[in-house]
Amino acid sequence: MSDSPRTILVVEDDNIVRMLIVDVLEELDYSVLEAADAGEAITFLQNSGQTIDLMMTDLGLPDMNGRELAQKAREIRADIPVLFASGYADTVDVPEGMHNIGKPFSIDQLRDKVNGILGN
Repeated sequence: MSDSPRTILVVEDDNIVRMLIVDVLEELDYSVLEAADAGEAITFLQNSGQTIDLMMTDLGLPDMNGRELAQKAREIRADIPVLFASGYADTVDVPEGMHNIGKPFSIDQLRDKVNGILGN
């Protein structure tokens, strides 16, 4: 594949969970940006030189919930796809153009979800 890897911003306040997600995505040849909270994520989103093809965020973040972060992300990058990860995915109302995956998820589930969103 000659084109550069797609870039995914992973927003997850649990270091171990974030590390696992990042490992899986990197194994799948995605380029990954890591944020421990919404503030860090917004810094990435505001850097117009940084390509972000997908933002994957936990719903429960220390500084702002994932839904609020998704709204902010859409204000900065109007068409960014968002994937929410939540232990309560079945009960989550997902806004238009956004997706969710229930925790815990398997590597295969994550791969299929991300590939599906990015059209791979």
